[in-house]
Amino acid sequence: MAGRARRADAERNARLLLAAARELFDEQGPSAALDEIAKRAGVGNATLYRHYPTRADLLVAVYADEVAALCDRGSALLGEPAAGEALHTWLEAFAVHVATRRTLAFAGTEADGERRTALFERWHAALTSTAAELLTRAQRSGHVRGDLTVAEVLTLVNAVAAADTDPARVRRLLSIVRHGLT
Repeated sequence: MAGRARRADAERNARLLLAAARELFDEQGPSAALDEIAKRAGVGNATLYRHYPTRADLLVAVYADEVAALCDRGSALLGEPAAGEALHTWLEAFAVHVATRRTLAFAGTEADGERRTALFERWHAALTSTAAELLTRAQRSGHVRGDLTVAEVLTLVNAVAAADTDPARVRRLLSIVRHGLT
């Protein structure tokens, strides 16, 4: 039945699989053996494929947890009194995240025509929405140019993130971009 809650053991298995996948992806990259992920999680291969039918589904599910943390941070920053600073704090966290996790993020596409999974699209929409809220608030406060769109800002930040994987260098490049936003 659609919308039915997972059984407790199924939920536990999904959490174990995500934790094992995150560890192995960090150790070996996104091409880590799926059999090894199931083994490390202490479940059978059928359980892995029942929860995550494709490698892309598993990769994006792991990455989705990280996206949720970024969105939560953005929501918390909406309560900060300095709207411009809140936006730039979140953009920095986003840029460093993309720069250091790009292999995992880019692995969320499937080889056939670079189709993105539905889950990948949802987290992308969540990040865009978080950025839009922070940008709108910073624009209304007069701390950021009013003629910028969220697409333009995220394109710039993604370009910075693509330029380097060193967090310090990404922060430096983003500080240069910041002056163009204000």
